[in-house]
Amino acid sequence: MSSMPSTLPQSTYNTLIQRSIDLLQLYRHAASSCEPGLKMVLDENAQTLGAMIADLQTQLRSSGGTPRRKGTVRGAFRRYLAGSLTRVSSHRDVAWIRELSDGESSLLHAFETVVAQLPPESALALQRQLPRLNNIHLDMDNLAGTAL
Repeated sequence: MSSMPSTLPQSTYNTLIQRSIDLLQLYRHAASSCEPGLKMVLDENAQTLGAMIADLQTQLRSSGGTPRRKGTVRGAFRRYLAGSLTRVSSHRDVAWIRELSDGESSLLHAFETVVAQLPPESALALQRQLPRLNNIHLDMDNLAGTAL
């Protein structure tokens, strides 16, 4: 843990990792019940999130930390609730798009907040993830805009 003070604190990294895992699992859950075209987009976004999570876990491991490998209870509850609400929605795909767009926006904001609070050298690893998150966020915003 000697290299941790100059980088991101382990608990902050793990919080971001867990929130990312929660969103990844929400994407997978949504993809399992959407039409094929939307499923393809959601699967691609899930793959991007999975790669980002793996990068963050590797970064934490290389600085002596122990990365989280599972999401949160809150994320599991949100997945259950979103699944229940979309099942009764007359426009299931639209409901999933809105839910995922909200989740993506929240995760992007969490990353941006942490990056803004860190010294530049500590924020570098997270800044590298922002283009991935921005691309997913733009995908979901575009889908949400066309679904209205």
